[in-house]
Amino acid sequence: MKRGFYTIMAAQFFSSLADNALFVVAVALLRGSGAGEWQQAALVPMFALFYVVLAPFVGAFADALPKGRVMLISNAIKVLGCLLMLWGTHPLLAYSLVGLGAAAYSPAKYGILTELLPSSQLVRANGWIEGLTITSIILGVLLGGQLVGPVIAPHLLGLGIPGAGSAAKAAIAVLVLVYAAAALFNLGIPRTNAPLVPFRHTPHHGNTGQVGLLQDFWRCNRSLWNDKLGQISLSATTLFWGVSGNLRYIVLAWAAVALGYDTTRASALVGVVAVGTAAGAMLAAVRMRLQYATRAIPVGITMGLLVIAMNFIHQLWVAVPFLVVLGALGGYLVVPMNALLQHRGHCLMGAGRSIAVQNFNEQIAILSLGAFYSLASLLGLTAYGAITAFGLLVAVCMWLIGRWYVFNCRNFGGEMRKLLTIARSDKHE
Repeated sequence: MKRGFYTIMAAQFFSSLADNALFVVAVALLRGSGAGEWQQAALVPMFALFYVVLAPFVGAFADALPKGRVMLISNAIKVLGCLLMLWGTHPLLAYSLVGLGAAAYSPAKYGILTELLPSSQLVRANGWIEGLTITSIILGVLLGGQLVGPVIAPHLLGLGIPGAGSAAKAAIAVLVLVYAAAALFNLGIPRTNAPLVPFRHTPHHGNTGQVGLLQDFWRCNRSLWNDKLGQISLSATTLFWGVSGNLRYIVLAWAAVALGYDTTRASALVGVVAVGTAAGAMLAAVRMRLQYATRAIPVGITMGLLVIAMNFIHQLWVAVPFLVVLGALGGYLVVPMNALLQHRGHCLMGAGRSIAVQNFNEQIAILSLGAFYSLASLLGLTAYGAITAFGLLVAVCMWLIGRWYVFNCRNFGGEMRKLLTIARSDKHE
């Protein structure tokens, strides 16, 4: 791996660490203020909101500037969201601003991989990035839980931080420093030789302004969905992130009703899932090759069926290994699918634009499923009911995606073989 790759990894680690700690702290802040269950569940779709609204623009923004600078600006936006939450802005509104920073960050984070590395290293690079991201999720949710817990919170409150009148707000002040650490690594990310595309210019239409960006974004979106391999990987990653994005909160709710855990202890179980995901991601990085990415589809079906089995677990000694296995299946599925999608997107359009299209579809799934879960919670749906619905959704949809891939192979065999040959030949770059 090139040297700049490790700087990218360090920046991603600290930014993701703060993101995941902030989610747990925001849940604690809402619970402490007496907010309803639906507001806590609404944190997930509020974070996804700007991923969807600004999708046509963040990809172009990532391609218009050096991607290290884009990541620096994005972290500054996240810091602003934290400060607004600290100063009394409603947590849902402030957290949506952090989501805006994350929406701008993602195309640059993944897009620079396709600029810095050959496609033959994309699965391996994604394995490292996803493994490190999952590690940051583990440590992040643990950090967030401990910052608002009975051991560390009194010490933070004793510091007398301005505006930090509660344990959750004192924790937010600490997370501002973590985002600052990520920003320092952003400054060291190398400038690649990839040409910059002016933000107000769309290379495929020659149009300028917002209308041109919208037209270019929808062209890129159609291009990925029409690609016979792109549509398979895009549908699989969209489903996976739509469910896993909401499962993060569902595990907190499940731990409360099944095990009687508070936020601090329940956050550790989210970390347990992440341990398994990291292991699955690293295993996929070692064993899986880009041209064989679609072989991971049956893993997604198994993962969906196992989610339903959470309803029958009420002992910690059973829950921990079960959640590790569940996470490992997810990691083994998403890494090769993510790499295949990046490869097809890079072949069809600019790296930043392809990641923005991916984020748009994935975040629509998170937003839609999160809105459904928030509404269902408002109407009385239990955590057990949500787990059953999500598990069935994953299993059935992954089975349909598998049938879709078989259909493409039967009816577009020549085109599929050509695309897979391209992926295979890139090993020798």
